[in-house]
Amino acid sequence: MKPLIIAAAFAFGLGSAGAFANDDGQSGKTAEVRQKQESKGHGAEFGKPGDARKVSRTIDVGMGDDMRFKPANINVKRGETIRFVVKNNGRLKHEMVLGSMNELKEHAALMRKFPEMEHDDPNAVSVDPGKTGTLIWHFTKTGTFDFACLQPGHFEGGMVGKIWVGH
Repeated sequence: MKPLIIAAAFAFGLGSAGAFANDDGQSGKTAEVRQKQESKGHGAEFGKPGDARKVSRTIDVGMGDDMRFKPANINVKRGETIRFVVKNNGRLKHEMVLGSMNELKEHAALMRKFPEMEHDDPNAVSVDPGKTGTLIWHFTKTGTFDFACLQPGHFEGGMVGKIWVGH
């Protein structure tokens, strides 16, 4: 039985090695994830990381184990720099990740493959149970944009929200 366990662990290790072979210490991100983030940047189509000294206002966002954000719908104006104060009211780790729905779907699929992957991106904040995190974002374009929790199963459970950016 022991040789079978060792062989399985070795095979799993080889299968995983390719995914992390080009890792440069960025929290276990695959080269594929980093390349997509560097080439376009999650959320780049509607904004960019904000400067804390230029915050227009603060919006409190709650997250819970019911797989919901409160509020799930947020209105901002183009040009605003928003400080999102994100509180995890649950017993599970949650996060708020800004991006287009396509980006979020792709990233959620990667999170299912690599559930230990941590986010260290300016468009995301991961928050442990009972803790609070901060995300600062400058909205540069008008339109409807998305945010979600990409912890495995949370996105699929409906933990998504919308941001309407107006004039």
